[in-house]
Amino acid sequence: MTREVSELLEKALSLPPEARAALAGSLLESLDDHVDANAEEEWNLEIARRIQELDSGRAKTIPWAEARRQILPCPSMKGPTGVSG
Repeated sequence: MTREVSELLEKALSLPPEARAALAGSLLESLDDHVDANAEEEWNLEIARRIQELDSGRAKTIPWAEARRQILPCPSMKGPTGVSG
């Protein structure tokens, strides 16, 4: 990662959560040269299915802290900013 990109990332991470989410969405959209209408529809169906599972109680949820522990089981593992946790 270049120094310029690192500085930009640091500034972006200091933004409020809503602004970071909007920035992330804009960056992701900028990578899509072509939107596959079929893929978009399939994702919408998958999202609807998952919402239905949550609403019906069939899906079991866990707190974010537990999910993060399962994803990053080693405390020494660092995220994209180089900071643990």
